[in-house]
Amino acid sequence: MPAFSFEALDRDGATQRGVLEADTPRAARALLRERGLAPLDVAAVSEASARGSFSWHRGLSPAQLATLARQLATLIGAGLPIDEALSALAEQNDEPRVRAIVASVRARVLEGRTLAAALGEFPDSFPEMFRASVAAGEQSGHLDSVLEKLADHAESREALSRQVWAALAYPVLLTIVSLLIVTGLLTWVVPKVVGVFENMQQELPLLTRILIGTSALILDWGWLLALVLITAVFAIRWTLRNPETRARWHAWRLKLPLVGKLLRGADTARMTRTLAMLTASGVPVLDALRLATPTVRNLPMQAALRQAAARVREGGGFARALADSGQFPPVTVRLIASGERTGKLDEMLEQAARAQTREVEGMLSTLSAVLGPAIILGVGVMVLLIVLAILLPIFQLNSLIA
Repeated sequence: MPAFSFEALDRDGATQRGVLEADTPRAARALLRERGLAPLDVAAVSEASARGSFSWHRGLSPAQLATLARQLATLIGAGLPIDEALSALAEQNDEPRVRAIVASVRARVLEGRTLAAALGEFPDSFPEMFRASVAAGEQSGHLDSVLEKLADHAESREALSRQVWAALAYPVLLTIVSLLIVTGLLTWVVPKVVGVFENMQQELPLLTRILIGTSALILDWGWLLALVLITAVFAIRWTLRNPETRARWHAWRLKLPLVGKLLRGADTARMTRTLAMLTASGVPVLDALRLATPTVRNLPMQAALRQAAARVREGGGFARALADSGQFPPVTVRLIASGERTGKLDEMLEQAARAQTREVEGMLSTLSAVLGPAIILGVGVMVLLIVLAILLPIFQLNSLIA
């Protein structure tokens, strides 16, 4: 039975919005009238219409997806049929967009489709990796445990992303505030103070002349500098659209002392956790490699993973292929090799993911601890130079008077 989103007026003239199931739009309007509502608009639920209000995510957010998977796993594990579990989720969810998507998925399940096929109607909300795992869970009869693993996976990825942003937020904010302070000093304070030195009949110190020149440059040509900076940003973004250029840029970032190790570790953690979840859910290794490849954002590492998948398809070892690429941490490669030898690949992949996550968390803490004081020290040095540039002519004038 299809799902329809509706907008209707109640007896008090207030607008009501929601989702209901009916055979046709006409039947949906009849149901609304039976409830005492005057239908204004009735439309079949699709992924585009289910988005409804503005959202940063085209479909469901990772947090929403994790919550939905965990709730569905609980209901299915309690013995409820899939359609009843979906109906319960749709009724208890307070977000209209999520409720509409769940109701539409249930309608497709009632039509006789599998849950994975029904989820396939909403690719922006349920990624291919999610759908493949659900399909494997349906085939193996362990859908509830697979959904639990999917919820854990989504929460782990979201937690890692939050840690990255939290570690970078303070240094970025500190940098912006520091630039504003220095710019304010050069454009407002310095011109008023150095104006006193303009009538001096002697040459000003070099540091003072540099300060005056910098202040004049920003005041007279600041708009041009800002335009050049904006143009450069757009030019770089346009240049990085070229796959070869972007691949070279990604390769160069991996060579940076601390940043490269952090990026490599984060991509490895995402890849191993995704592979662990997929293989534990019963997805074949080659399919798991294909689905896990897009989770690696660095292009050279992504290419290495594709080459590893090709070697596995030809009968080679996965760990050996990763080791030959030189793109992945040795500890991860050794754990994967151990998993291949013992037949416990999913467990070793999970251990590798946990190890890489701990290492990334440690590097993020170090980076945050180093960047903050370094930025403060840099701003302090710039302010000191500005103060010295202002005080040197005063000291020089006092020596002449004496």
